[in-house]
Amino acid sequence: MEAAVLVPIKAFRNAKGRLAPTVAPEARADLARMMAHRVLLAARPFTPFVVCDDDEVAGWAGEQDAEVLWTPGLGLNGAIDHASNVVAGKGFDHVVIAHGDLPLATTFEHVITGGVVTLVPDHRLDGTNVQTRPASAPLPAAYGAGSFRHHLTMALSVGVRVRVVTDPRLARDVDTIDDLETLGIRLTADGIWTGAIR
Repeated sequence: MEAAVLVPIKAFRNAKGRLAPTVAPEARADLARMMAHRVLLAARPFTPFVVCDDDEVAGWAGEQDAEVLWTPGLGLNGAIDHASNVVAGKGFDHVVIAHGDLPLATTFEHVITGGVVTLVPDHRLDGTNVQTRPASAPLPAAYGAGSFRHHLTMALSVGVRVRVVTDPRLARDVDTIDDLETLGIRLTADGIWTGAIR
């Protein structure tokens, strides 16, 4: 199966804004880079694409041997829909959409099944951390609050086979200080992140 892994990444300097009260901008950017790197490693042996509209992110993606899909001004959902159409046009028969802040990700192989939409919710059962689907499936992106419910409802309504996978490694993302503490990710006095992302 030819699968494309789409990893949407916002500008590193703007990443993880909810951590801003306690984590400096440079440290947040470093954290975002490290987690995104982890997700791109997990994307192999499939083909990773970074979906972005930022020059720094695009340059970084090239250093990671990921193809860049440039999506300026489209917002997250518009960018993912555009990128999904692009990779379908390139001949990929399956699309994986994985957020770039999954510090425990090691692989997506176990959630990819031909002809099936697979949804991996976050640990709160609110967001959709990973979605895999046939490239031909008519499923527009619906990221934001309650995206897991929205994606599940849409997938069931179009009559495709759907499965939900609760995976403790892929369910863990980083949005808050509590998430960092739960994962044991800490910033040392020297400004170095330690813990699950290493």
